[in-house]
Amino acid sequence: MKTSQLPSLNAIRAFEVASRHLNFRLAAEELGVSQGAVAQHVRGLEDTLGVMLFDRGPRSLVLTEPGRRYASTIRRAFELIVEATATVRPEPARVQISVTPSFAAKWLLPRLPDFTAAHPDLDLGIVASDRRTHFHSDDVDLAVRFGRVPEAPNLTVDLLFEEELIAVCSPSLLVDAQLPLTAESLGEHTLLHDSHGQWPHFIERVLRGSTPGVGKGVRFNQTTLAIDAALSGQGIALTSRHFVERDLAAGRLVDPFDATLDSDAAFYVVAPRRPRHRAQTAAVRAWLLSHRRAARHGGALQANMPSSMT
Repeated sequence: MKTSQLPSLNAIRAFEVASRHLNFRLAAEELGVSQGAVAQHVRGLEDTLGVMLFDRGPRSLVLTEPGRRYASTIRRAFELIVEATATVRPEPARVQISVTPSFAAKWLLPRLPDFTAAHPDLDLGIVASDRRTHFHSDDVDLAVRFGRVPEAPNLTVDLLFEEELIAVCSPSLLVDAQLPLTAESLGEHTLLHDSHGQWPHFIERVLRGSTPGVGKGVRFNQTTLAIDAALSGQGIALTSRHFVERDLAAGRLVDPFDATLDSDAAFYVVAPRRPRHRAQTAAVRAWLLSHRRAARHGGALQANMPSSMT
């Protein structure tokens, strides 16, 4: 086939993005065009190819078998174009890493001076978002995500550390308290909740208590806000031990229960198997994995809790 006989590249691009989202509206947001324009491009591509690429339901899109095969091949073709362009137009040594806001604030940022000292010539860009990363379209080189191990043949996935959920508060709250605290004593304290909502699991599975009427509560949409509230003496928060290690060591926070809720979820370093900036991405990945934790916190009470990738 001659290049003059190829379908419109804009139409192919619209189809590739729509095949990832299975939603014309989300594809339009990524491309910065209208939803109607995406739908029109896809219809035109189907007319040109003479096959249906999507089965269109009232509220959903499903790739047909020809559409699935075409999407897989087109996606690889775009990746090759990105690699070829980077080869002839080298970019600065910059790596974009996507992490959740709480991981960025409580784990990554305190350790950045160590990274910049080890890699003074590498420009690190940090994207803090709870949204699932699409490496190619989001201009991201690697990510740290929490959940069960992600499975994707085109990604490398390395365990960074397993989850260890503990309760923390300011030592000022425990001046007259008998330690360790119990489930019955929770009614005397304000519980600081985040969007993961694990206090009921902690109370039932670790403290062996019941959850109804356990005390006042304040709710935050980010774990880092709950930790900050605990630091200021506003109550007791639940958080990953890895987010508060330095605060615990410095005595700014304490564990009032001396107990851990372990989960089947963990923090993973995720990167494409064929990264855009191979050497730079490998350097950041190696630095992250140098902080790898192989074992769980010893001597703590343990329980299992469900979790999903966030």
